[in-house]
Order: sequence, then structure tokens, then C-alpha cells
Amino acid sequence: MTPEPAVLEAYGLSHAATARIDSGLINRTWRLTTADRRQFVLQRVSPVFPGAVNGDIDVVTSHVAAAGLATPRIVPTRDGRSWIDVPGNGGSWRLMTWMAGDSRDSLSDASQAFEAGRLLGRFHRALEGLQHSFANPRLGVHDTARHLANLRTALQTHHGHSRFGDIEPLAAEILAQADRLPELPATPDRIVHGDPKINNMLFDPATGAGVALVDLDTVGYMPLPLELGDAFRSWCNPAGENDRSGVFSPELFRGALQGYREQVAGWITPAEIDALVPATLTIIVELAARFCADALNESYFGWDSQRFASRSEHNQVRAAGQLTLASSLRDQYGALTDIVNQVGGQSS
Repeated sequence: MTPEPAVLEAYGLSHAATARIDSGLINRTWRLTTADRRQFVLQRVSPVFPGAVNGDIDVVTSHVAAAGLATPRIVPTRDGRSWIDVPGNGGSWRLMTWMAGDSRDSLSDASQAFEAGRLLGRFHRALEGLQHSFANPRLGVHDTARHLANLRTALQTHHGHSRFGDIEPLAAEILAQADRLPELPATPDRIVHGDPKINNMLFDPATGAGVALVDLDTVGYMPLPLELGDAFRSWCNPAGENDRSGVFSPELFRGALQGYREQVAGWITPAEIDALVPATLTIIVELAARFCADALNESYFGWDSQRFASRSEHNQVRAAGQLTLASSLRDQYGALTDIVNQVGGQSS
């Protein structure tokens, strides 16, 4: 697929060179380069997001930029719109400023994890004071019970799926893990990124320092432990999301927590700190359920057609990797709790 000509024309970029960027599970993304070497990011936004989400992004990035943090910004069309809807099946499109930096699919050492934690902490603090009613509130995005119910429904409705025999036992293991999840304490909602996985972060290629968070469709209100649980399940698994051999690394967890704590000491509450390990386990099991359900539904997550024969196969591997990651975390639960007590209790 190539960008719609009408979209390029709307931004006055009909003659720009386009190159597909394959990272990301939801939106389709291109880098645009003009004859005078200006660069932009063009995205065909997934139908799961309303066009008005671009107004949310504009508000959030304006606030973050005013706080001194680097961030991509919405580029308006020639007639001042924040996005463009192409009639028929053309979809919703937006243009954003290009952010230079390296994107990673996984982390390999504690110094990288420290920088990821530090960047997310700076982002959270930069959002402090923002008051905004989101057009895309994403209510219940981490409603674990709902995601588990969706998996059960997929099992009931897709008995005829060609891979059902392989997926059903995997789903049974995920549901068994879910039955053993600890209860999370109630903590207040904060405005957070909403999808802080490692490839939504950019790093300076020379210094390794965190530069910016990208893919901002998901910014909204959420309990902080769920946001951090989503971050840690991504950052602390050196195998990444596309491998069955998920292992939760205490070394990466300590580094990430130290980097985050450096930025948020005195802001994060004791209750939020205490919830970090159980929230991380909860998010891992929840994501395993979501991947497993889509291995049968084949309707949500993008997939790598170069490595896998089908969307179903890719999502089965993803689900299995998260299940293995959950088991790895459970085996180290006490040690990880000790790390939280040690790092979380440090003063600024």
C-alpha cells in the first residue's frame, strides 16, 4: 500500500519521496522526504482510533513541548485541518514532524533500561498539570476481565479455525494464569502515554539517552501501575514480543525502575510503587489473552508476513511469549518485590 495521492496533495507534498516504516502493530506509517530534505511522518490511522484523536495529540504535545520535552507535533493540512479523511475506504490520515532517533524492539542492558525509565518519568512529569477531556478516552483499555472474556468468546466461536487445536491449550494456560492473578490496589488515574512499549521510544544514537515518546494516540487517563506494568513487560523481556522464549530480566527491571525513580521521586505514591510487580504480571497475562484471542479472530493486531505464514500464527507466538514471560516473572516475584522496595524507597 502507498499513501493516498489526495492525502499528499492536502499537505502540499505530492512530490515528496515516501518510504514505508514497518514498525507498529496498528497504524500504517511512512517517512516523507521533500526535495529540500525536510522529513515528516505520515500515518494512516487505524479505524480503532477516531479522527478526533489528533486533536488530543495536539493538546498533549503542546503541553509536553511547553514543559521542555522533545515531542513530535501535528502538521496541519494546507487548509488548517489536524487530519484528513479520505472518502470511501481511504481512511483517516495525519502528518507529524519527524523525530530523529533510534527505535528499538528490545533492550539488552541495564543502562538502556535506565534511559527508558528516565524518559518515561520525564514524560509523565511533563504531563503534570494538563487538564483535558479526551475525545478518545479509551475507557477500560486495561479491563483485564473483559479481555479474558473476549478470549473465552473467541474459543466458543472459532472451533472451525484451522489452528484451533494448537491455540486452545495455549488459551487454557493463559486462563489458568489469570485465575491466579493478585488483586491490584485502587490507585488514582493519571494522564499517561497508554502504550509505553520500547519501540514507542526514541533514543539518541550517539549517547543512548532517551529522546522522545511517539505513537501518542493512546495518551489518556489510567492508573499509573498499569502504565508502568505495560512498560516493564516490554522493556524487561530481552527476547521481545515476537519470540516464544520470554524471560523477565531483574537486571533490566532494576535499571528501568532506577531511571524512572530518578525523575518521579516525591511524585509517585507508596501505593503506586507497591502495585508495580502485580500490575506488571497482570498486564503480561492480559496481553497474552489479547494476542491469543486475535490468533482466532484475526482482526486487530498487525503481523509480520515475512516471518510468519499468517496473522494467526504470529499472534499465537506472541501469546506464547507473553505466557512464558508471566511464568518467568512469577518465579522471581519475591526478588522483584525486593528490587521495588530497595529502589522505590530511595530518596531523590
